[in-house]
Amino acid sequence: MNEVAGRVAVAVSGGRDSTALLHATLRAAEPLGVQVWALHVHHGLMAEADAWLQQVQKQSRRWGASFDAALLHDRPAPGDSVEAWARRERYRALAEMARRHQCPLVLLAHHRRDQAETFLLQALRGGGPAGLAAMPNLAQRQALHWARPWLDHPREAIEAYVKRHRLRIVEDPSNADPRQARSRLRECVWPALAAAFPDVEATLVDAARLAAEAALLAEETAAADLPGVTDDGTLVLALWLALPPARRRNALRAWLKGRLMGPVPVSLVQRLCDELPGRRSGRWPAARVELRLYRGRLDGHPLLAQVAATGAAAELDLSQTGRHVLPAWQGAFEVLATEHGGVAPQLLQQLRAAPRQGGERFHLARRGLARSLKKQYQATGVPAWARQGPLLWLPDGRLLFVPGLGVDAALHAPEGQPQLALRWLPDPPGSSGLHQLAG
Repeated sequence: MNEVAGRVAVAVSGGRDSTALLHATLRAAEPLGVQVWALHVHHGLMAEADAWLQQVQKQSRRWGASFDAALLHDRPAPGDSVEAWARRERYRALAEMARRHQCPLVLLAHHRRDQAETFLLQALRGGGPAGLAAMPNLAQRQALHWARPWLDHPREAIEAYVKRHRLRIVEDPSNADPRQARSRLRECVWPALAAAFPDVEATLVDAARLAAEAALLAEETAAADLPGVTDDGTLVLALWLALPPARRRNALRAWLKGRLMGPVPVSLVQRLCDELPGRRSGRWPAARVELRLYRGRLDGHPLLAQVAATGAAAELDLSQTGRHVLPAWQGAFEVLATEHGGVAPQLLQQLRAAPRQGGERFHLARRGLARSLKKQYQATGVPAWARQGPLLWLPDGRLLFVPGLGVDAALHAPEGQPQLALRWLPDPPGSSGLHQLAG
């Protein structure tokens, strides 16, 4: 056994379950020559946290375990769930410590009651199969293996182990805090539920296993369906509608998961399933993304900062390549060298950026007729959200550039002559000034 393979970490809070797990792991590891690391996270939320850290440290070293601890300095953001914040930061800290000490396996002390409680909490929050699957026995995240060896064991067995070995544990008063959802479930709901249904714990754990199987099946089905209903990342409406209803919803949910980068609201899936059929265009805001349907294709775009409808006119020199920021318009012009379809650099030395007023006409082709911007946008299939931004005018009153359409074809530089291409880039949310820093 190599040195790294001969190491295991145990997440130890000092409570009953994790203390018992550390003790049992050390007893099993000693004859095998496996080094055990006790990892403790100090959340900084309780007055007793310093004493807990000291107790876990002394106990771990007395039993022969290596020890490390992490102190969390951040605090939950306003409106953030303290439970969710603590869980997220705890796993992040545990992962950092495990990697630092080259422990490929981290043991967690969750037991059967924890699994049943998690199933109930997820059900009360409206969770789907993935949420109802609760906690896996073994998972791989952040290049580490996370195992819950006691997930199929009852809480009573751990309590008996602690009594038999007379283990000293800490009592966390937050476990009885009615402000925490899990605490309310344990104190108010579970006793009555167990009294009415003696097999409730085992039954809910079985239900979690079935949910895990359903979640895996849904994931595999979506992986098989998505390639046939997407094109270059967009959802092709006609192909998607050809799926049976259940697979259609499942594929949509999986596609949305990749676009939203977070939870997929049930209400959003239902709304899209109701509204997409028969539509050719539409927009649906979703978290930090706007879903846009155009010509039968659904795509997700980061929400762009709103451009002022009456953005101030500005004088510009765009004759040099690079990014040229217009703070009042919340965006920038990008100027690039090109071989065709561009404009002579000297024409870009004195320009005026101004909002669209109506009545502007534009050439799509050098010898074509100038038509209204509305008609040119429709002819080229430019959606409404790609039309935002300032127009560029020459000193003699000719329209040079239109966002979404580009340079007026009548002003294209002849082939073989130096020329520059223009692009309008709206700022993403919260990125004001970033173009200046990058320019």
